[in-house]
Amino acid sequence: MGGDNPYIDQAEATLPTKAFKITFTADGSPIGEVEVDPSALPERGDGRKGSLLRYAHAQGIEIDHACGGVCACSTCHVIVRQGISSCNEASEEEEDMVDLAPAVEPDSRLACQCIPDGTQDLVVDVPSWNRNAVREGG
Repeated sequence: MGGDNPYIDQAEATLPTKAFKITFTADGSPIGEVEVDPSALPERGDGRKGSLLRYAHAQGIEIDHACGGVCACSTCHVIVRQGISSCNEASEEEEDMVDLAPAVEPDSRLACQCIPDGTQDLVVDVPSWNRNAVREGG
């Protein structure tokens, strides 16, 4: 599974045209960094092309995502601490799913739907309740 959900309206997104960096954190401490090369975006994987979820998984950074990355749950909830203005607007469907997540903040997004355009580096926090895969996998 993964990619675009044909049953919902997808928010428009612009893929990056220049390199940028995403730092993933947990409780403020870095857990991984992704150097995004726009000429080598992950083609396969869960979540939309260019999504935070695909970038994270391509680098071995686990973010739980029970629905397979198709905007049908809220398990991939993340908080974009820096660079939110470079990300696509959330669709109404994504906003509905985010509302179901615990500890929602103004810059909360679903990692499977959030697509940065590469104009800024990002800092993305993975909430502690969403790190089961990290604890169980190691």
